[in-house]
Amino acid sequence: MEHQSFHFKTWKKMIPFFRPYYKYFMTTISLNVLLVAVDVLVPLFQSYAIDHFIVPDTLNGIGLFTLTYIAVIVIQTISVFFSVRAAIHIEMNVGKDLKRAMFEKLQKLSFSYYNTTPVGYIHARVMSDTAKIASVLAWGLVDMFWALVYVIGVFVIMFCLNVKLAAVVLLVVPFLALVTGLFQSKMLHWNRKVRECNSEITGAYNEGITGVSTSKTLGIEGQNDTAFQETTRKMKESSMTLAKLTAIYMPIILFFSSTVTAYVLARGGYLVLEKVIALGTLSVFLSYAVGIFEPIQQLARLLSDFISCQANIERVTNLLEQEPNVVDDEKILQVYGDSLHPKKENWEKIRGEIELRHVTFRYPDGKENVLEDFSLHIKAGTKVAIVGETGAGKSTVVNLVGRFFEPTKGNILIDGKDYRERSQLWLHSQIGYVLQNPHLFSGTIKENIRYGRLDATDEEVEEAAKQVYVHEVIEKMEHGYDTYVGEGGNRLSTGEKQLISFARAVLAKPSIFVLDEATSSIDTWTEQLIQKATDKLLAGHTSFMIAHRLSTIRNADLILFMKDGKVMEQGTHKDLMKKKGSYYQLYSRQFEEERMMEVFS
Repeated sequence: MEHQSFHFKTWKKMIPFFRPYYKYFMTTISLNVLLVAVDVLVPLFQSYAIDHFIVPDTLNGIGLFTLTYIAVIVIQTISVFFSVRAAIHIEMNVGKDLKRAMFEKLQKLSFSYYNTTPVGYIHARVMSDTAKIASVLAWGLVDMFWALVYVIGVFVIMFCLNVKLAAVVLLVVPFLALVTGLFQSKMLHWNRKVRECNSEITGAYNEGITGVSTSKTLGIEGQNDTAFQETTRKMKESSMTLAKLTAIYMPIILFFSSTVTAYVLARGGYLVLEKVIALGTLSVFLSYAVGIFEPIQQLARLLSDFISCQANIERVTNLLEQEPNVVDDEKILQVYGDSLHPKKENWEKIRGEIELRHVTFRYPDGKENVLEDFSLHIKAGTKVAIVGETGAGKSTVVNLVGRFFEPTKGNILIDGKDYRERSQLWLHSQIGYVLQNPHLFSGTIKENIRYGRLDATDEEVEEAAKQVYVHEVIEKMEHGYDTYVGEGGNRLSTGEKQLISFARAVLAKPSIFVLDEATSSIDTWTEQLIQKATDKLLAGHTSFMIAHRLSTIRNADLILFMKDGKVMEQGTHKDLMKKKGSYYQLYSRQFEEERMMEVFS
């Protein structure tokens, strides 16, 4: 990215976001034409004042001159106001539209995208990159236009006033452009390095704060400090290199500017004494000679910004052009609606019969099949428990049933119909998920439970909490249901978060329940509460339970023991214990471990 050139094809992708606001762009461009005219002509007022008032030592006509000058300044002020207002409108709206488009895209992308893409990467695309693009589109184009027209306008007037003096100033421009281009390229490179180091420091702060408990329990504060010092050292070195380049660049520009100014002053002064040019004309040349360098530097800087911004556009469009791996057919969307525009009046209720027919599955970024020719038939209302070692395919089966992924080969039927013939949202909205590490949103307990069904009343929220035996726990808190859970629910215990997420799932009144390791990280007392809740609520519902603690699934209608993507044993707890196979060995080993823990606790 460091040596890339300007590519219109990349910028063309931003036209749909820019097009709705082209009227504001034309407004600010038109006003900038007026501003350029004023900026170019203002030194001529200085020339006129010297030649007509100062040199002849008279004030004749000073009133009209003053009024005209004030009128020009007022026009300039009004133009700046409306130009800036239009540019801000472009920046805010383009940024808003880009963020909205990316957010909508993120809602539609499949699980596989989030499995392979870090959250920090997504956050940077949505926030930093969109802000940079909006800023360049709103201000960069206009500023570049102003600088270019100003430089051309100044040289036109200079050549009209005196060709020889104008030619001297013009001769310096190529050297200035060469030096500016060289330094801007290097400064842009080190500026990127500084931003990269700054991102690393931000990430280190984030990890240091969120992982402080782990750091202290492992005693790795010293290692963290060493790593952080190395990151800040790189930041310092990059910043110092950038500062040195700036320190060298600025004196060079000042040297060129001062040399040209000195020449114009010396040569122009001689021409004034020789009566070749007027003193006012010399003052105009001095103003232009001093002021012409800043727009040229600005052009070089803006060009570097444009080239740099291409990387931002590429990252944003890369996300916007991502296609989900699981997609509904257009005809199905017309009937069922999409994730942002559901047509719930056409949704059928799920009974809960599920069948996997000869399913083979490989993750999009994987090289081997996780499941191969896998078949399973679950009757409606069956409580299914899936057990096995890590990597056996337990979560894969559940994710396939929930259509977060689709089979590479084979079919999955819901109530006797291939689930591809209905929409994803139809299925997702009828599955109640309770995960091992439930996510709670910042807000109150009541708000988090209500996420299960946003139109639920306070009474329904409380009823859901009572069904999972968390109502009394909440009532004992200082603010009850209005207790703030903190970021990610960090003000609550793991067990409390589990129960609240369970209440949230219950409130949604799903047809299918999925408990993915839902009791593996909680204390025995909370586990008993959830066990009572599951026995009560899963009755009559098709449900899948993925469990570490086998003692929690003894009442399941069907237990599947999986290994390497295959069902090695299946049956009830009683049947599998009689077989004395893999399930029996796993259960016995775990039973002994739990008993030993009770003895030593």
